[in-house]
Amino acid sequence: MEQLTRSWNNLSLSEKEWNGFILPEDHRRGEFLVAAKFFTSRFLQTEEVARTFRQLWRTTNGFRIRNQGNNIVLFMFDNLSDVDKILKSQPWNFDKHLIVMQRYTGDTPVQELEFKKIPFWVQVHDIPTSSQIRKVAKSLCDTMGDIQKSNGVVDEDGGSFFRVRVIIDITLPLCRGKLITLPSGEKRWVKFKYERLPSLCYWCGCLTHDDRDCDLWIQSTGTLALDKQQFTPSLRAPPYTLVGKNVIYVPGY
Repeated sequence: MEQLTRSWNNLSLSEKEWNGFILPEDHRRGEFLVAAKFFTSRFLQTEEVARTFRQLWRTTNGFRIRNQGNNIVLFMFDNLSDVDKILKSQPWNFDKHLIVMQRYTGDTPVQELEFKKIPFWVQVHDIPTSSQIRKVAKSLCDTMGDIQKSNGVVDEDGGSFFRVRVIIDITLPLCRGKLITLPSGEKRWVKFKYERLPSLCYWCGCLTHDDRDCDLWIQSTGTLALDKQQFTPSLRAPPYTLVGKNVIYVPGY
C-alpha cells in the first residue's frame, strides 16, 4: 500500500481522477469475513475445502468460499457467532497443513494481509513440583509470544502440567522448552508440547512448510541425515480431554 501511495504522488492526476469516490457505509455487504492462508504446497481445490469444513464447523446458516489465489481463501458468513466459534477453536489444519485465519474487514486488498500469527494451546511439562503454579507456567511461555489466556490443568496444589494459550509467530522455530535454574543452582529442562499441531519441519521447526520444502534440506541436495533433525514428534501433545479433576482438595473434619 505504501508503494502504491508513492506511485500516486508521482502521477499527475486529472480532475476526474483526483475527485475520489467515498464508499457509503450502507453499501457494505451484510457479511462477516474470515481470511485464511493454507500453508500447503498442494493445489487448493475449493470444493474439497468446502466439504471438509462443512463437516467440521457445522455452522448455523452455512458459508460461502471465495478463492483469492496464492492459497488464500475468504470464508463469508452471515452469523457472527459462527465466526467467533471458529476463530476461538484455532488452530485448524487442512490435509495436515496449517491454516492461519484472521477477521477481515474487506477494506484492504487481501493479498496485503500478513498471515504470521496463530494461537496454540501449549502444554508446559516437568515444572518442579515446588513451583507448579500458573504464574510460573505463564512466565515460561512469555518469551514464545503473547499470552491470550490460560486454563490450568493443574491448580495451585500441583498436578502434571499446565495449558497456556499463546499466540505464536509461525515464521519462527517452535520453542521446544526452556532451561531453568532451581534455587539450589541445579539445572532442569521444562518441556513444551503443542496441542493440535499440524505438519511441521523437523529440520528448522517452522510451521510454514514441511521437511521436503525446507531450505536446509533443498540446499543439502538430500544428503542430510535424519539424526541431524533438531525437532521431533515429541512436540505433539496428545488430544486433551478433561475427564474429572486432576487435583481434588479434601477438607478436614
